[in-house]
Amino acid sequence: MRSLAARLILGAGALLALGAAVFFVNHLEQQIRTLRVADRAFDLSAREAAAGLADLRVSQAAYVAAGQGVAFWMPKVTATVADVTKAIAELRSEARNDATRAALDEAGTTIVEFSSVDRRARDYLKSGQQLMAGDVIFTEGDQTASAAAQHVNMARAAEHQAVETDEVGLRRQQATALAGAAAIVIVAVFMLVLVSPRRTAETETEPLTISGAAHSGPSDADLVLRSAPVAASQYVTARPAGPVLRAASQLCTDFGRVSDLDELKTLVGQAADLMDASGFVIWVGSADGANLQPALSHGYTPQVLARMSMIPRSADNAAAAAFRTSQLQIVLARPGESNGAVVAPLLSSDGCVGALSAEIRGGGESSESVQALAAIFAAQLAGVLHSTPAAHEQRSAGTGTI
Repeated sequence: MRSLAARLILGAGALLALGAAVFFVNHLEQQIRTLRVADRAFDLSAREAAAGLADLRVSQAAYVAAGQGVAFWMPKVTATVADVTKAIAELRSEARNDATRAALDEAGTTIVEFSSVDRRARDYLKSGQQLMAGDVIFTEGDQTASAAAQHVNMARAAEHQAVETDEVGLRRQQATALAGAAAIVIVAVFMLVLVSPRRTAETETEPLTISGAAHSGPSDADLVLRSAPVAASQYVTARPAGPVLRAASQLCTDFGRVSDLDELKTLVGQAADLMDASGFVIWVGSADGANLQPALSHGYTPQVLARMSMIPRSADNAAAAAFRTSQLQIVLARPGESNGAVVAPLLSSDGCVGALSAEIRGGGESSESVQALAAIFAAQLAGVLHSTPAAHEQRSAGTGTI
């Protein structure tokens, strides 16, 4: 992934894939909610139909009960039969699968049989044959109403099973969409973070180096622009890419949640350890943008920190160069004399607000993964230092140490 245009297209494609997956998952979630609402409505209507069938049994038995009058119970049975028949027809129109509709068809047929039994019982009552009417009611009538209720309950179970099957299918589609989007994003992050553009500056331009210093570790004020012979990098990291990416992603998350200065100092120390940096300094630009001043540091002794002072924007060193150009600066190591360094600009919506400098052990400044980590942490710190009240307080107070 050497082309900048290709990297931009890859990043945009990953964002589009993620957005499409989120939209698709949300659409499916709305369908699931609609399924559940329809299932609850169907279940409630089926329960009401089953309750109506139970009322039919009781009302019909009242024909031959002592002290009851058929003048009240016969019209009630007629009205209840009509209501139950209508409810079953509506349930059938709302059914989602064939098993539900078949059960409701059986229930409707059974209701027709119940009506026939009811007419026979009424004929016996009109002719004064009380015993015959009771025999028909308590055998055929009771059995027919019970069978209809059983068919309605079977329809309820079949419909609920159909809704559950549909929901499982929709959930599977959601998982597939999210997994696909995650795979695309992971590949894009791997390509963008671990595969940087080809650097031609090593053979065509003069690199940045560290000037000789009398103290044990250089301050960022000593990171000067000076030509030096270019040697092939001997830096080899023992850390697999996977754990490094996981640790970096967790740090970025923690930077986004930081709430006080002490927590920020701890996170800066963790970032330095992840980059294998012996020293870490965060420089913040003044309000007028004319100078840089140290805001946070890690890994330097108080004596070295005392030598760090305000750097003019026009100064001939890597921190000022990163601040001026908003470009990553590399300071190559001088074997036996000083370590190399990586200086990344802190870029916000207002432009470059400072710089992050990391003194790297073992020639790691030329490692593409170390440079990528510096750029990632600088992007996170730019938002934190530029927006939080603690950052403004630290910016005016001067150097902070971890």
